[in-house]
Amino acid sequence: MAIAGRPENSPAADSVADALREAAFVRLLASDDADSLAAAGLLGRALAERDVPFQARVTGRATAATDDAMTVHIGVEGGDLTLSREPSASETAIGIARDLGGDPDPILALAGSFPTDFEESTALADARERDLVEQRPGVAMPVADHADGLAHTTLVHAPFSGDAEAAAAALDGRDDPREIASLLALSVASADDATPRAAESVARALRPYTITGNDEHSDDEQPATVGGYADVLRACARERPGVGLALALGHDVWDAALAAWRTHGNRAHAALDGMTTERHRGLFVARVDDAPLATVARLLRDFRSPEPVALAVSETRAAAAAIDDVNIGERMDEAAAAAGGDGDGSARRGRARFEDADAFVTAFREASA
Repeated sequence: MAIAGRPENSPAADSVADALREAAFVRLLASDDADSLAAAGLLGRALAERDVPFQARVTGRATAATDDAMTVHIGVEGGDLTLSREPSASETAIGIARDLGGDPDPILALAGSFPTDFEESTALADARERDLVEQRPGVAMPVADHADGLAHTTLVHAPFSGDAEAAAAALDGRDDPREIASLLALSVASADDATPRAAESVARALRPYTITGNDEHSDDEQPATVGGYADVLRACARERPGVGLALALGHDVWDAALAAWRTHGNRAHAALDGMTTERHRGLFVARVDDAPLATVARLLRDFRSPEPVALAVSETRAAAAAIDDVNIGERMDEAAAAAGGDGDGSARRGRARFEDADAFVTAFREASA
């Protein structure tokens, strides 16, 4: 059974919950992205509350069943049940978890779905009703330290990104959330190689939803904002997926998750600063070395690409991100096949592996023409 992102309490969600409730053992296979991790966490917690045995792991691609367990693929095709990321696997999972009789964490669902259809989500309505979040001035960060947050976030790419000392110097003692938000917006928009889209993209990191329950905790014991939580989940999915999955399942791994977030941010921003680029009609290509390609492609699209499709390419792998639905996944697979590899993805994002980077780029350009 395949189930796309649907509102909670839909017939499809009911049927999935019924199937999981009766399963002897459930295997959750999540794609390596924040939405899939959050969905796996929501389902895993609900199964644990019902004492249904389960196993969860992260996989970047579809995996064939090897036993009689009920297999749920999240963000990847296959399995007895499939939860799609379109529009949000987390939004679907929170409905299934409720149908299983659980009390799912709306903050986790929000972090998974951020920023896609975020304002319309049932999780946000739930979190607001329970006074778990409050929108406040400032910047979405997972930590209280502003220099740390500005330097390592992958929600934006600014001149000081990846450099905590440079971020601290730019702050110059500022601690007012409104001033910090203005500083970030101006820094992003005024960068020498910024695109007009950068000013729009930075808005996603501003006026964040603060996780109000965390006001009771010491700094950095828990995520400070929903957007910051999402950033950490996304970084862990690429950098240390096991830690990200443990975080989504509710284990005490926040320090390890923050370490992965900082490493991921440093790598992504260093790649953007050191990339060589090619511009083609409708396509902007960045050649990078060792880098988290999906994050680089997303940041490239949002802050540096003058074209609607951004492609980050290393020696044997690539990731792409587009501003519109243009069948990126199909293009990636077609281009990778021409270069001795394979690819996959969705309408706006994709990835590929191949043997010849130049042949792949040429084929991708032709597929995009």
